[in-house]
Amino acid sequence: MRLIIVGSLQDQLSTASKIAINNGAHVTHAHDEETALKIIRAKGADLLMVDVLLNIEYLIGQLEKERISTPIVACGVGNDSDAAVAAIKAGAKEYIPLPPDPELIAAVLTAISTDGHEFIYRDRVMMKVVSLADQIAPSEASIMITGESGTGKEVMARYVHSKSRRAKKPFISVNCAAIPENLLESELFGHEKGSFTGAIARRIGKFEEADGGTLFLDEVSEMDVRLQAKLLRAIQEREIDRVGGTGPVKINIRILATSNRDLQEEIKEGRFREDLHFRLNVVNLHIPPLKRRPEDIRVLCKHFVKKYAEFNAIEEKNITDDAMQVLINHTWPGNVRELENTLQRSVLLTVGNEITKHDILLPDGRPHIEIQAQSGLSDAPQGTGPLAENSMVGKTVSDVERDLIIDTLKHCLGNRTHAANILGISIRTLRNKLNIYMSEGLAVPSPGDGHASPL
Repeated sequence: MRLIIVGSLQDQLSTASKIAINNGAHVTHAHDEETALKIIRAKGADLLMVDVLLNIEYLIGQLEKERISTPIVACGVGNDSDAAVAAIKAGAKEYIPLPPDPELIAAVLTAISTDGHEFIYRDRVMMKVVSLADQIAPSEASIMITGESGTGKEVMARYVHSKSRRAKKPFISVNCAAIPENLLESELFGHEKGSFTGAIARRIGKFEEADGGTLFLDEVSEMDVRLQAKLLRAIQEREIDRVGGTGPVKINIRILATSNRDLQEEIKEGRFREDLHFRLNVVNLHIPPLKRRPEDIRVLCKHFVKKYAEFNAIEEKNITDDAMQVLINHTWPGNVRELENTLQRSVLLTVGNEITKHDILLPDGRPHIEIQAQSGLSDAPQGTGPLAENSMVGKTVSDVERDLIIDTLKHCLGNRTHAANILGISIRTLRNKLNIYMSEGLAVPSPGDGHASPL
């Protein structure tokens, strides 16, 4: 954990610094926002703890402008609620009152460092993969981690790093698919001031940030072929060239990479360099899809139910056997990510302390409905057929979707962003749906109240 503490706050932040160091953080101090920016451009950081009286909005704006995604925690003496609210509105992830509480500081550092990357598995199929990971983790070999989207490739990469000889050094992650092609080179290799429009200062890239540690290249198959050549040279020569730089920079890193594409097919089509594949794929760790890991589904379901009950301060719910069977039988094309969204919805929308098969709302928006054999249906008395138990009988899929969206929005007190996260849809999709409902005269919860009120 690389922590930058910004400001002085009557030496209270120095106390926070000592607590952080005792919890394993590498701490650097900066007196003001500009000094913090210079340090983060030159060395990188995992977290900023900033005096709430400094210009946090400006600092966050500069980081976003330079595509630096380091989270900020605001700190202030006493309970200055106005300053805390302003910091959170500006984009701070958390507010910590000073004098610092050791347990609170430790909890924040733990939350940032784990960042939802818990490694949970129980199935024998997964145990074999983990056994291979344990065997190769202490080596310096590059590893290609393959598998479908959502299987947990980054979680596996972090596990390998934690078991390696570089565990106390940085783990730097780059999503090659999420960064525009024209910016990815600068993101990876850094740039000099003035080397292109927007390069307002010299900044190191992810290779230099990861020096001594591990560089994780997520979805490396999305990288342009021209940039693949520069990546190959960096791996072979152990040196990189900054954009606009005048000479090479030596690096000492281990590379882990992922792909959910068939790389042999990509090589055949000329979209991925075969020589780069050889360099990255010294060892391959293939993570099986979730549908092949039934025991993992069981343990992950229990983990997510507990997690979201605690997160939303509600009573933990029990998953019934019939609900668990539905979850195990589903194909989970989105794998662990899809399972997590499903369990989050179930925890929030289930009435009572048990999640039954009728409470499982699968990602296509439909509740689980058990269809019995056709024989015998015609003899069933009206209202006693296999669908009669389900309260959604008679509703269309659109009706169910609308009710789910409105109920979730009420639960979130009208907060569109929170509701979209729970529903597993984009904020844009949610707003489009709400606009349709409002045009039809439906009452929609307003932000902050949680009650449906017509606009």
